[in-house]
Amino acid sequence: MDAGLLIVRLVVGLTMAAHGAQKLFGWFGGYGLAGTGNFMDQMGFRPGRAQALAAGVGELGAGLFLAAGLLTPAAAAVLVAVMLVAGFGVHRKGGFFAQGGGYEYTLVLGAVALSLAFTGPGALSLDRALGFELSGAAWGLVALAAGVLGGTVPLVTRRPVQA
Repeated sequence: MDAGLLIVRLVVGLTMAAHGAQKLFGWFGGYGLAGTGNFMDQMGFRPGRAQALAAGVGELGAGLFLAAGLLTPAAAAVLVAVMLVAGFGVHRKGGFFAQGGGYEYTLVLGAVALSLAFTGPGALSLDRALGFELSGAAWGLVALAAGVLGGTVPLVTRRPVQA
């Protein structure tokens, strides 16, 4: 089981970190802060550059923490928040499936991150090495609540551009 949790953490965590690096530095075919900031402005998330910075730092940092299994519920909460914003703010209009630009992918990434707050990162993690016992129903619910709150704020303050 611990090897399986390590694989899940590495795949999801490093995927999210790569998305953050796209936003922040333009790596892996991303647009960097300027391009992502312009996109955020167009989507109504203002100021766009600050929103891009927050999303990029959140994805990069929380992704690396999740991959390492460090402060897993906090990392999960941040990833739930950014995936909630991406799902509702960008991909919802595309329907469910990712092939049509839908929210399927953001839902899976957020759900997997959240599930790790409930199950814990496993024995092959920094949380375990440092003696942190940060998992279970209470930690999962805290991560869910924090993620929903963190994602709701940018969504309700969003001002979509009028066509």
